[in-house]
Amino acid sequence: MKAHFERMARYNRWANRRVYGAVAQLDYEEFHAPRSGFFPSIAKTLNHMVVTDRIWMGRFTEKLSDHKRLDETPYDDFAALTAAREAEDQRIIAFFKALPQARIDSVFDYKNTAGDPKSSEMLPVLAHFFNHQTHHRGQAHAMLSATRVAPPSLDLVLFIYEDEEA
Repeated sequence: MKAHFERMARYNRWANRRVYGAVAQLDYEEFHAPRSGFFPSIAKTLNHMVVTDRIWMGRFTEKLSDHKRLDETPYDDFAALTAAREAEDQRIIAFFKALPQARIDSVFDYKNTAGDPKSSEMLPVLAHFFNHQTHHRGQAHAMLSATRVAPPSLDLVLFIYEDEEA
């Protein structure tokens, strides 16, 4: 499973770079325009992904994030959001590269954003971490479909053929 999660961390960065490359072609108004989605704009959706990644990574590393709400939008500016995304993706890759298999096989105790204690096997929590990103990246991808910019292919199999570390 360790190799799988390392690959998923690299896939996550690859897919984010593809989405961000497409979003970079939008102007400020298009980036912030109200759209159909759980977080109702591309800007809010991409901010949510950075915020939740920081929250989960804080739990995983026992260095809790300062974020308190899932709908925080710390980045109004796309360039700043892109830099934050890149930094978080590098952090995720490094974390999974260093993560021992024994930790993947362990029980994970943490508190949710409401402060409620939770306990679960670590493996499904790690799967959720990547599934959550895929879920919201898909929403941003769908929002892009309603713009003048064509959304990129994000198929995992395409990444596997391109992944130099596979």
